[in-house]
Parts: sequence; structure tokens; C-alpha cells
Amino acid sequence: MNTYLSDVFIQALNRLLRSGLLIIPGMISMPVFAAPLSFDDALQLAEHNAPTLEAQQAQVDAVNSLTISAGELPDPKLSIGIENFPVSGPPRFSFSEEPMTMEKIGLMQEFPNSDKRHARVAEAEAAVDRARIEKTVELLKVHRETAIAWIARHTVEQKFMLLDDLDHENHLLAEAVRARQVGASVSPADVVMPDVEAAMIAERRNELTREQETAKAALRRWIGPDADAPLAGDPPEWPIARDVLTHRLHQHPELAAFGPMGQMLDAEVREAEAMKKPDWAVELAYQRRDQDYGDMVSLMFTLDLPLFPGKRQDPQIAARRAERLKLDAEREATLREHTEMLETDLAEYEQLERSLQRQKETLLPLAQKKVDLALAAYSAGKLELITVIAARRDLIDLSLRTIDLAGQRAQTAARLHFAYGEDTP
Repeated sequence: MNTYLSDVFIQALNRLLRSGLLIIPGMISMPVFAAPLSFDDALQLAEHNAPTLEAQQAQVDAVNSLTISAGELPDPKLSIGIENFPVSGPPRFSFSEEPMTMEKIGLMQEFPNSDKRHARVAEAEAAVDRARIEKTVELLKVHRETAIAWIARHTVEQKFMLLDDLDHENHLLAEAVRARQVGASVSPADVVMPDVEAAMIAERRNELTREQETAKAALRRWIGPDADAPLAGDPPEWPIARDVLTHRLHQHPELAAFGPMGQMLDAEVREAEAMKKPDWAVELAYQRRDQDYGDMVSLMFTLDLPLFPGKRQDPQIAARRAERLKLDAEREATLREHTEMLETDLAEYEQLERSLQRQKETLLPLAQKKVDLALAAYSAGKLELITVIAARRDLIDLSLRTIDLAGQRAQTAARLHFAYGEDTP
């Protein structure tokens, strides 16, 4: 019986190979609709297609433009009008009878004090630095989310490959059952068991199709229609070292952004303090009178008088300093939050690493051995087919679980790498 079953298996395998040879020419003639999408390709596409990065670049351009005018003087003011025009008495409503009536044209320029202007320049420059760091933060987010989406799709397609192998094995099992049926050495329940197993594999395939579409939708959000292209290669293996990542924690762009934010508030404090110093302005005017009288020129200076700082400037200075203290507290809170996130992700990565190693080194080999022993016992007529099927299902579940663990580990590694491990501009 064992020799006969072996012959049946070989014949079934040969038929599968012959059918495959017939399919290959047709596959060769099929058109190629899209180039394969590697992991690095996905990251590059995300950098060019993510609208959030375009928004951040527009913000950088906007604050860069503001630096041009930050330290400039205010626009000069032009004044045109009539002075000393009589509206009562004998010379009312007359230009010629009143020597003081004048047509005036003047130009005035305000001069804010230098400390205030320097503070505004420093604030604008810090705003540029902040915008650039925020763009870097967004770039890391785009990389991270694109990587997670690509890995999710890669994981699903690894499961599809496993189901393809299971379909092939199930076909061979069905051939063996039919061979034993000819010899009247199989129970009626065993005859339908391969069909039941094929239906369950098809159901799993339907579930994976849904997962695949979800993963494609997530990837499409970042790279556009190229998310439907076939995948190529595997995700990279990033080195995950606790000491290195902990050292880089303080260099995270979200924490680095507090630097220019603090500089902006410091500049606002200096600007508020500069309001205690007077601004001044100068006005030059030309007054034209009636031809019987001479024209006149005037030069005027104005000076601010900050006489009540306790009710005007000091409250604003105190408000800016309070905002600076608030920013320091927010930075400490953000540092603690990132420390917690780092420790959590590292613990998750290490747990996934241990689980994946246990799956590959212990559980999967034992499950495969169990299937092999069950098949041998079934071939010798010492075991029911349902026991073989149960052993195969356990192996399937463990194999799918192993793929899931590998995908989860890769996604956790991506979160760690793009948060703390990648060199950022």
C-alpha cells in the first residue's frame, strides 16, 4: 500500500508539473502592467506624493519669505491736506484772505528702536528653523506610515504564498484518498475531507483578500496608485540596539523643535522688553500758501513716552516669560512621553523576537513532525484521516502565526527606526 500511495503521489505531482508547463507560455505572453514596488521605491514615492510634505514645504517657504521683511522699517507715510482753513469770521471759506491757510504735503518715517527690530529678526529666523524641523517630523511620519503599510501588504502576500503551497498539498492528499478509495480502504467521511479542507483554505483566502485590500488602501494613501503594483523584495532588517536608540532619543525632531520654539519666545520676551524704549518718527512737510504770502517748510519729530510700564509693558513681558516656562514644561512632558513610547516599543520588539524564534526553532518543527507522523500512520492504515487533517490545521495556524509575528516585528522595527534610528536632515 505504501508503494502504491507513493506512485500515486508521484503521478499527481507529474500532472501538476505538466499543467504548469502548459500555463507558463501563456504567462510569458501576458502584458506587464506595473513595475515591481520595492520597499525603497515606496519610500521615495511617498516623499514625492505625500500632500502633507507639500504643505510643510509651503510653510517653510512662507516663513522664509517673512524673514525678508522682519527687520525692515515700517513703510513711510504720505500726508496731503489743508491746514488752518477758516470756517467762521469774515475770511471764512477763503484761501486768499487768510494768510495761515496752507496746502500741505508731507512725508513721515517711523523708526522702531533697534532692540525691537533685532528681536523681530531673531523671531523670524527661529520660525524658519521650527518650520524646517516640523517638515522633518512630517517626513519621518510619512516614512514610518509608508513602511508599516508596505510591510502589512508584504505580510498578507506571504500568507497567500503559504496558502498556495497548502492548495498543492491538499491536492496531493485528495489523490491519495482517491487511491485508497479504489482499494476500499477508506471511510466515506475521509472521501469528502479533502474537499472540506479545500473549502476552508478558500475561506482563509477570502479573508486574506480583504486584508490585502485594506493594506493596499493604507499604502495608497501615501504613494498613490502605485500601491497596486506587485511587491518586490523583503523589508530591510534594521539594527535595533537599545543603547543606540536611547542615546538618539534626545535628538528626536519633535524634541529638537522645542529649540527654535524657545528661541521664538525668547525673542518675543526681548521685543516686549524693548517696548519700554521709545520709538521715534520724523516728518518733513511742505506748505504752500496764497501767492501773496510765502510758502513754508516744517520738520517734526515724535517720540513715544512709555511712562506707565506697570500697566502696559510689564504685563506683556510677564506673559511672554510665563509662555517660556510653559514651553519648558511641555518639552519635559514630550521627553517623558517619547521615553515611554521607546521603552514600550523596545519591549514589544524583544517579545516578538523571542516569540518568533520560539515559533521557528521549536513549535513549527514539532508541528511539522506531527503532520509527518500522522501521514505515515494514515498511509499504513493505522490512523483516521481526520487526525491528519487536524495536525495539518495546527501546522497551518502556526505557519500563519509565524508570518504574522514576522510582520509585527518588522512594523515595530520600522517604528523604532524612523523615530530614533534614522539619520535626519
